[in-house]
This record gives sequence, C-alpha cells and structure tokens, in this order.
Amino acid sequence: MPAMLRRLSRTDTVSGWTLVSPAAILIGIFGLLPVLMSLQLSFQKSDLLSDKTPWVGFDNYRKLAEDPVFLEAVKHTIIYTALFVPGTMLVGLFIAAALNRSVRFISVYRTAAYITMAVSTISQGIIFLWLTDRDYGLVNAALNAVGVPSQPFLASPSQALYVIVAMTIWGWTGFSVIVYLAALQGVPAELHEAAAIDGASAFTRFRTITVPLLGPANLFLVVWLTINALQLFDEVYVTTRGGPLRATTVIVYYLWDRAFVQFDAGYAAAMAYALFVVILVITAVQFRIARKVVHT
Repeated sequence: MPAMLRRLSRTDTVSGWTLVSPAAILIGIFGLLPVLMSLQLSFQKSDLLSDKTPWVGFDNYRKLAEDPVFLEAVKHTIIYTALFVPGTMLVGLFIAAALNRSVRFISVYRTAAYITMAVSTISQGIIFLWLTDRDYGLVNAALNAVGVPSQPFLASPSQALYVIVAMTIWGWTGFSVIVYLAALQGVPAELHEAAAIDGASAFTRFRTITVPLLGPANLFLVVWLTINALQLFDEVYVTTRGGPLRATTVIVYYLWDRAFVQFDAGYAAAMAYALFVVILVITAVQFRIARKVVHT
C-alpha cells in the first residue's frame, strides 16, 4: 500500500509539473532571465549598441553616491513618497467612511469614488496638463475668477512636484477607498452599539474602535503605495519629463534617462538594483513595525 501511494504521488507530481511547465518556461525566459541579465549588466559598461561590454565591477554602484543628479532624484522621490502615501490613505479613509452607510444611490457614489482607478496614468497626466495649463486651464481660470494670478504649476520648479503628488493622490484614491471600505464593513456593529450606549461620541467610537481595527488595511496600503511611489515614472514622463531644473526628476525617471537617452545601461542597471534593495529593506522594516502596532 505505501508503495502504491508513493507511485501515485510521483504520478501527481509529474502531471502537475507537466501542466505548469509552459507557464514556468515563459516566466523563466521573460521574467527570471532578464533579471539575471540586468544584474550582470550592472557590473559592466554598456551603451546597448556595442558588443563590447567591459567588466567594471562595483564602479557603477560606487558612482551612485557621487552622482549629484541621482542624489537629487533620491531627494525628490523621498519627498514625493512622504506626501503621496499618507495623503492617499487619509483621503481614501475619509471618503470610505462617508460611503460606509446605507443611503439611496450609495452604489453610484461608490462607483464614482473608484472610477479614478479606471483612468490610465497616461490619461491622468494629459488631464492634469490641460487642467493646470497657464493660459486656458480650468484651475487657473478659477484662480483668476477670485483675483489670484495664473500659476505655472507643472512648468514651475517649485510647484511641479507637488502637482504630481496631487495628481497621483487623485488617481490612487479609488484604490484606497475600496480597501478601506472593505475593512470598515468588517468592523462589528455591536462594538459601536455598545460604545454608543456607554455615551461615546461618533468621533470617539471611530478613534477607539474603528481605527485600531483598520491595522491590516493600513499595513497593506502603506506597503503597496510605498512600493508604487518609489517606482514613479509614467506621470513624470507624460507631464514634465523631469521638470524645469530637474525639479521632478525621480529615481526611475533618471534611470530611464541614463539607459535610453544617455545610453549608459550598466549604470542604469546598477541604479535599478539599488532601488530594488531599498524597496526590500523598506518593506521588511514596515512589516517588522507592523507586528508590534497592527491589530489583526
């Protein structure tokens, strides 16, 4: 009997690998292989055109600490992440709390809150280019109507990054709303009823009951939004191309510029792997902190 079970187990294993092998081969060729090739490239000097790719070791990585444009891109990425992540979460929580009730047409309101996720990042960039245009944009038209002079917004070194923050918060709010709405609907109603009987106000109930129970949703959003923020590219490429005086040059945009404009692929690959390690470290730290503060 045990021998028969072993034969059946081996048969199941072979059948399973036979079924998944086409997908595994494709993932290996188009996923794992490029990752390994780019890791090798990060230790070489390459312009993507020549067959000559001399080995430079860790020189590409050492250059990162001495590159003023890269350090400026890091600063812009940090500022963007520090504003985008909490901003998206706060706006999403506010809207989700407003939508977590039974009123007429609530499904329409929830759909309207989520609709921004259906708009591609390219479309978002074009929309905000139109809205903030200095000559015919609706935002400047509204400012002029109340006596405020037109603003350059995306053309301004001091304003462009913050406009991109606002644009991406608008684009990601729908995602945040859905996550928080699902979490809010999982909060037991009897806890709020018991607290209300004890005389707790609505704000007190939200602060002491709802917010602690949103820990898993907060953790998910912090990790997910941080990873996306550190990889910001599309919105910058569409709206500012790095911005005046490189005011919106973030890490991934600079990476793209070094690889496909300046044709310094080895250095760009090193930049990509440095960012990969940073994302891993930040995510690990977030999960470690979450073990102590998140109520599951």
